Parts: sequence; structure tokens; C-alpha cells
Amino acid sequence: MTFDIQKIRADFPILKREVHGRPLVYFDNAATTQKPQSVIDALVEYYSSYNANIHRGIHALAEEATLRYEATRQSVADFIGAPSADCIVFTRNTTESINLVAHSWGRKTLEPGDEIVISAMEHHSDIVPWQLLAETTGAVLRVLPIDGEGGLRWDEVESLVGEKTKLVAVTQMSNVLGTINPIAQIVKLAHSHGARVLVDAAQSIPHMPVDVQELEADFVAFSAHKMLGPTGVGVLYAPQALLEEMDPFLAGGEMIRRVSFEDSTWNDVPWKFEAGTPNIADVCAFSASLDYLADLGMENVRAHEIEMVAAAMRRLSEIECVTIYGPKNPEDRGGVVAFNVDDIHPHDLGTVLDQHGVAIRAGHHCAQPLMGELDVVATARASFYIYNFEEELDALVEGIDAAARMFRAPARTGA
Repeated sequence: MTFDIQKIRADFPILKREVHGRPLVYFDNAATTQKPQSVIDALVEYYSSYNANIHRGIHALAEEATLRYEATRQSVADFIGAPSADCIVFTRNTTESINLVAHSWGRKTLEPGDEIVISAMEHHSDIVPWQLLAETTGAVLRVLPIDGEGGLRWDEVESLVGEKTKLVAVTQMSNVLGTINPIAQIVKLAHSHGARVLVDAAQSIPHMPVDVQELEADFVAFSAHKMLGPTGVGVLYAPQALLEEMDPFLAGGEMIRRVSFEDSTWNDVPWKFEAGTPNIADVCAFSASLDYLADLGMENVRAHEIEMVAAAMRRLSEIECVTIYGPKNPEDRGGVVAFNVDDIHPHDLGTVLDQHGVAIRAGHHCAQPLMGELDVVATARASFYIYNFEEELDALVEGIDAAARMFRAPARTGA
């Protein structure tokens, strides 16, 4: 163990509960993580102590709320190595961050015949906005294929990213396969052709050290709720100069400097992109989750997840009727293991596991094109975080055994 798991677990009230009379085993962290008491307390503190709107008020509560909100922006910048808090735009989620780029940068920039390059492992949030943008601008969407282990085929990357490419949009860590993509290499290649790069970091920033200046990506999008924070808070990082060039995404209050009936001018970045009253309470509470992870050390978070993935893959590979998807080396993947059990639909498996107190995700994971690449309808997915420990895998294996007996799948081998 890289840190004291039981001490960490004591910080998460929900982990004390039972599900169907069994201890909760929470393996659905790629969807959303649980929250430590410090985050819950921070959320309550906002409503209990300094609930007010931000930026516009001059009374004590408004000033305190504004200071806390903007302090979180600085904490986000520090956490990801951004050069300034002005590079951090708050949104509702990763999806909105990507849509912001599609609308504010893409519509202004792309022309007919320009190319947008994505990968076959992308989440729907990093596919559909580009499809809509291509329809609007006449741009062409190109797809990078994957190999048998779920990695990008680099020869295809080099051939598809070319002079017509204006944007490469790719996940840093697949939410299904766990594949960790070589973002720095992709950025270098794209920039050599004058293209921008957007990184979907929803799965990577919560699980590994990420320095956006080292990546040199143009846009990085992620969400608070996947890294111990509240729901309803997303982040878009981009260099300040690039944000200055972009048009507003939403129009209304706060994003303006001056308004008349004839025209309007815009606020400075990042506030130009934050129209209306934002999610103040959850942004302020997000700061507590960043502090929690910083205290643990993201290197330690990553090391722990490698241990968990290695143990899970070892245990699952001992079950004859289980197929595991993604890279074979645990160090080449994030904290997720997608798998199927012969002759059992993942939804049925998930239902049986739930009866054993085990929470997993079952379905297409908002990655239907990837399911087609894998030639499956859906998969089961176990995903891990800082409070999971190896002994919890016993409940997962027992639940799979129970489902195999129930649906008469091939018997388990090994122990």
C-alpha cells in the first residue's frame, strides 16, 4: 500500500453503509467518486456561513464568497500546473467544456474541408460536439484507429494528422479501456502541422499527475465530481492568449463589460465565458477535494491504482469465462478494468453484483463506437480509487461466480 487505506476510508461517510445487507464495495469511480467529509463540510459551510452571489456585491458575505470562489480557481491552476488562474474557466462538466471549445473556437476557426481528428476510444462528449461542428462548418471528421490492446496505432496517427488537420481531440485516459495515450507526442505532431489539440482529461487528472504546461495542449477539459469534488463543476484550461481570441459561449450577466441597446463588450477572461450566476457552492467545495488529493500526492494515487488494477486483472484472468479489454500491462492503463462474462449480459451481471453489495458500471459507457470496435454490445466495468483495497475484489469475484452459476456460464477455474 502506498498510503493508509483504512485511514482514508474513515474520511468517507458513505463507505460505512451497507447495500442489500452487505458492505458497500464501490467500483464505479470512473462514473463519479465518493466525497470525503471535508468536501461535504465545505459545501455545508458555504450555505451556512457565507451564502451570497459573487463578484457584484460589496457586502461582507458577497466579498467572502467571491474570495473563496476565486481561490478555488487558483487552486485548480496550481493543481494542474497552469501558469495563471486566468487560464481556468469554470463550466458545469467536461462535456460543457468541450462544447465551449467547439462553439467559441471551432465555429470561428474551421472552414469547409478542414479536418477534425478524434480517436476510436473517445467518450460521446468528445465525438458528438465535433460531429455537430463538422455539419455546421463543412469540416471533415477523421477517426484514429486502435490496435488489439486498445492503444492508438501510431502509424495511422502520423498519416491522419496532416496539413488539413485543424484540431486533434483525444482522451488522455480511456474511460473504458484504461488506455493512457501519449499526449505529448500527439501534441508535438499536431503542432508541427499547425493544428490545435484538445485533451479530454476527465479520467486522467483525477488519477495521475498532470502538468498542462508540460503537455503543451491547447485545451484541457475535466470535471470535479470524478476527483472527490461535487457534481456540477467542470474545468476548461487554455492559455490566456487563446481564450482572448475566442468568442463568448453563453451571453448574459457577468460575462459583459458594457451593455447598451446597440451593442455590448465582453468581460476579461476567464469571466467572459462564465455567464450568469455560477455554481458557487460546489466550486468552493471543490477546493477541499483538491487539497485532499494534494495532501495524498498524485504520484501515490497513481501507484495505488496500478496495484489495484494489477490485482483485479490477475483475479479476473483466473476466471475462464471472463474476457478483459484494454492494455495487458497494468502500468499502461488507468484505474479501470472493462470485462465481459461469457453468455451473461453486463446489465444482468451488474444486477447480481449489486445484490452482493458491489457497485460497477454496465453498458456502453457513453462509448458506443468503441463497443463496435470491440465487437460487443456492452461491457461490465470495475473502476478504482484511493479508498479501494484488494480484499474488496473478493466480493467482485464471488458475485461473478454467483452470476455464472445463475446463468450457467462456464465454471470458474483457479482460486
